[in-house]
Amino acid sequence: MGIKTIPLSRLETDLKKTLNECAESGETVVVEMPDQRLLAIQRLEPQEDDSLMDELLAANPKFQALVAKSKASRRKPFSAEEQQSMNG
Repeated sequence: MGIKTIPLSRLETDLKKTLNECAESGETVVVEMPDQRLLAIQRLEPQEDDSLMDELLAANPKFQALVAKSKASRRKPFSAEEQQSMNG
């Protein structure tokens, strides 16, 4: 797996193409920002993605508020018809 360095202007010109290239090749793309900073874009394998998503969601106050709101709301029980359609 290699590393490719590109200027921000290339990423801005064709974001979708650049991201697809990164995803398909497995290369890490390093983006050179105008102020000398660097950003890395790297493909994640599905098994790696699970823990990352958990960490991102746990650190997101808007998501945490949504979960709290959901937990506080009333639950409507499934009817027998709904349960049958879910089971097959």
